[in-house]
Amino acid sequence: MRRREFITLIGGAVAWPLGARAQQDVPPVIGFLSATAADDYNIPIVAAFREGLAEAGFSEGRNVAIEFRWAEGHYDRLPALVADLMSRRVAVIFAGALPAAVAAKQATSTIPIVFVMGADPVKLGVVTSLNRPGGNVTGIYQYFGALGGKRLELIRELIPSMAVLAVLSNPQNPNAEDHLNDIEEAARAVGQQIDVFRASTESEIDAAFAALAHRRNSALLVADDPLFSVRRNQIVALAARHAVPASYYTRQFASAGGLISYGSSIRDNNRHAGTYVGRILKGASPADLPVMQPTKFELVINLTTAKTLGLVVPPTLLALADELIE
Repeated sequence: MRRREFITLIGGAVAWPLGARAQQDVPPVIGFLSATAADDYNIPIVAAFREGLAEAGFSEGRNVAIEFRWAEGHYDRLPALVADLMSRRVAVIFAGALPAAVAAKQATSTIPIVFVMGADPVKLGVVTSLNRPGGNVTGIYQYFGALGGKRLELIRELIPSMAVLAVLSNPQNPNAEDHLNDIEEAARAVGQQIDVFRASTESEIDAAFAALAHRRNSALLVADDPLFSVRRNQIVALAARHAVPASYYTRQFASAGGLISYGSSIRDNNRHAGTYVGRILKGASPADLPVMQPTKFELVINLTTAKTLGLVVPPTLLALADELIE
């Protein structure tokens, strides 16, 4: 789906009759703040969020409205986007990804915030604790960053002859160094050599792959980051062009042609977030809603890509996979 079509889809869904706004009972407005972009990556995310809202009794066009704001991987835009949502007197802010959650938390201590993030919200000071978040912030901790060691294990099982594992990381992400530390610790435990490539722009991603192309017998682990989600087609295409086996954090990469992905279900995570937003609209306090943690994890392997790369997927991985793309 093209970006313009996706924006039209969202715009049509959130439009509210002018007459209804003029009435005394104006529906509450949710501010949907995303560090990513209005593209097909977010179609299942937005759909799942709406599903969660519906479970809590809220439906756009009936008793709630949503204002969407997209940073498109440019984290410096987030403060202005939050300020714009606050000027519209939103009742709750949904923050998609760590950079959006940090920007929202820095902007307000009164408007409730529900996040979905891959980083540890306690370690990064977004909440006080998982069980009792405190303040105006709660949400879903989807464990993307904490799964770096598991992705390393899976790519090593798929490519046992791998000499070097390159890691693509965005230094602009507040969780970048913690995530790298986790991967490096896991690598040391198994004697795996790691080579880190840092990129925070489209051109830097190109440069990282150009440098990686000269590394023989290597594979790539893409660290979870909203910018990389926005640039997933570029990353997958570069991996194919340079014949680099790559591991990712969401199934959208594997669906786009990436080799393998492992992470918690973003659909489940965002559905739960929608439910939390609905509960807050009904009067619940974020401070009393424990940060939820995922129960569903997905291993997706693109067998077509594996064949193109000349890889034979071990039976153990085939048996573990939740989805095989052919």
